[in-house]
Amino acid sequence: MTLTDFLPKDVNLTIAMALCAVAFVSGTARGFSGFGAALIFMPLASSIAAPRLVAALLLVIDFVSAAPLLPDAWRKADRKATAVIVLGALVGVPAGTYFLSVLEPVTTRWIISCFVAALLLLLLSGWRYRGKDHSWLSVGIGGLSGFCSGLAQTGGPPIVGYWLGRPIAPMVARANIVLFFGASDLFSMISYATTGLISRESLALALIVGPVYAAGVAFGASLFGRASERVFRGICYALIAMAVIAGLPVLDGVLR
Repeated sequence: MTLTDFLPKDVNLTIAMALCAVAFVSGTARGFSGFGAALIFMPLASSIAAPRLVAALLLVIDFVSAAPLLPDAWRKADRKATAVIVLGALVGVPAGTYFLSVLEPVTTRWIISCFVAALLLLLLSGWRYRGKDHSWLSVGIGGLSGFCSGLAQTGGPPIVGYWLGRPIAPMVARANIVLFFGASDLFSMISYATTGLISRESLALALIVGPVYAAGVAFGASLFGRASERVFRGICYALIAMAVIAGLPVLDGVLR
């Protein structure tokens, strides 16, 4: 039995190696700065393989890698405030999953590219919500993040921008974010499984790409403190921008 026996029928060895390379770069960004993995991975990976497959792949990888963080987050988080935002994800995740399952791949890629470009602008703006707490706003933010996660696993920036702007301890904000995405990933796993997006093929591919992603996360974490965070964040932003451009379907005839 060879490595190719584990690959989905539409994924050859070259595509698998390309996905591994993208996963390593994405994981490095995640390990160093704590963000950017999905924003780099999804535009590039969906131009290499089917968006439905790579979204499921990233979900499985991220779900496994984030699971060890949940017990500590549960102890430190403001669980009541997080639960309100999670209510929005209960609606947003299935809605995003539905569109991922029914849209044509090229249409999905255009949406992913536009989503990621908009989220990059949000990150560059440094936006933080500093207004009053409103239940309807929390549910709306959770719904938006859940929709982005269900469609393209890119739900991070809205939640991060919201929680980091609140007048709470950074440790609590981080725990809230981790706990929210634990719930969001769980909803996504259920939604993806019921719509057939998580399959034996995507799980087998995760076994191949996952360790490379984990190696990237470890490598990025090892760089933390050795390199300028400001410079590395700038590199991450540049990588996200290049991923958006390179992943545009209009450039398929030029780049692929």
